[in-house]
Amino acid sequence: MDLNKKYSPQTWPDHPEQATMEGKNKFLGFWLFLAGETVLFSSLFATYLALKNKGPEGMEFSTQTLFELPLVFVMTMILLTSSLTSVYAMYHLKNHNFRGTQTWMAITVLLGFTFLGLEIYEFNHYVHLGFHYGQSAFSTAFFTLVGTHGLHVVIGLGWITLLLLRNAKRGFSLYNAPKYYTASLYWHFIDVVWVFIFTVVYLMGVVG
Repeated sequence: MDLNKKYSPQTWPDHPEQATMEGKNKFLGFWLFLAGETVLFSSLFATYLALKNKGPEGMEFSTQTLFELPLVFVMTMILLTSSLTSVYAMYHLKNHNFRGTQTWMAITVLLGFTFLGLEIYEFNHYVHLGFHYGQSAFSTAFFTLVGTHGLHVVIGLGWITLLLLRNAKRGFSLYNAPKYYTASLYWHFIDVVWVFIFTVVYLMGVVG
C-alpha cells in the first residue's frame, strides 16, 4: 500500500491511524510506551505521598499553607480544554479535514503553552517564598513529580508543533495520520496524569 497516496474524504479509511501495518505497529508500540510511563508516574506519586510534608523540625511550608487552589484550578481547566481541542482535531482527521485538524491541534498547542507559562509562574512563586527543590524531602518530591509532568508537557508541545510544521504543505496520508493520532494520545495521557496531580497533590493537600 502506498502510504503517500492522495485520498479524498470519500476514499479515506474510517480508522486511518490503523489502516496500515505500520500504523498498527506504531499504535501498539505507543501503548507499550505509555505503560512504561504509567509505571514512572506511579513511582513518583508513591514517593510524593511517602514524603508529603516531611522535612526538618518546624518546617515552615506544608501543603495546607503553600498551595493556591484557584491558580491550579485555572491551570487544570486550561489543560482539560486542550484535551478537548485535540479530540476535535482527531474528529477532523477521521473525516479527512486537514485544515480542521491543523487548526485544532494548533489551538491545543497554544493552550499547552498557556498551561506551561502558569506552571513556571507557580514554581517561581514557590522559589521566591523559599520553597525550592532542595529545601526539604517534601519539596524535592513535589518538584520532581510536578516537574516531570511539566517536562512531558514540553515534549508534547515540541512533538505536536514539529508535526504541524512538517506536514503543513503535505496534507494527509496514511503515513502521517498515525503520527497525529499518537501525538493526540500522548497529550491525553499528559492530561490524565495532571488530573491525578491536581487531586492527589493539590486538592487533597489543601482540604486534607
